[in-house]
Amino acid sequence: MLATLNALLDQPLLLILMLAAGAACGIGVERFVERQKLAQRRAYWAGRKTAKAKSPVKLTKAVDVAAEQMKCVMQARFTARPLLNRQERRLLAVIDAALAEYTPGWRSMGQVSLGEILSSNDKDAFLAVNSKRVDLLIVDAECKPLHAVEFQGTGHHLGQTAAGRDAVKKEALRRAGIGYAEVVSGDTPAEVRALIRKLADRARANSGASASASASASASASASA
Repeated sequence: MLATLNALLDQPLLLILMLAAGAACGIGVERFVERQKLAQRRAYWAGRKTAKAKSPVKLTKAVDVAAEQMKCVMQARFTARPLLNRQERRLLAVIDAALAEYTPGWRSMGQVSLGEILSSNDKDAFLAVNSKRVDLLIVDAECKPLHAVEFQGTGHHLGQTAAGRDAVKKEALRRAGIGYAEVVSGDTPAEVRALIRKLADRARANSGASASASASASASASASA
């Protein structure tokens, strides 16, 4: 290698050409790298601008949200519609009559949101049921939910997700200690009344058992004293 270096020193023109070629290569590589970095930066900012353009403007203040909602409402036309369909209204009438006869302290309500009668510390679990509704809900005199009644019409299970939704609602209600009953389109008023009577009898039996257990506990405590 020393001999090669001495040979180059003896030929200064060749040495200059080689150094110039090396410098040119270095400059070319540096410019190529800079162009790559510039292209990456442009792509990054172009992506940010596109995402920003696609995303809606977020209204951070409650007053802005209310104002935007009011604008939409004032430009729209609204019409009232029944809370329940015809079959559900008939079912509600039968249940109301049965409740008045068998357990006057209870009452029924229509299209109740699960988010209003259930709570959970698990945010994801709550969101899974928050927007779901039950057709009818039986509550006691203090409006405590007791039993959900779902009406299954002839086409209810034709949807691909209907069975899954019902299973989710049923499990959430079960975990909250709320009963779940189904009435199908072929059930007669007598069968619906029998269902309500069964629920009322079961509640009275449970209440009697609880009172008896409480009385026994009080008697045992008195005897021990």
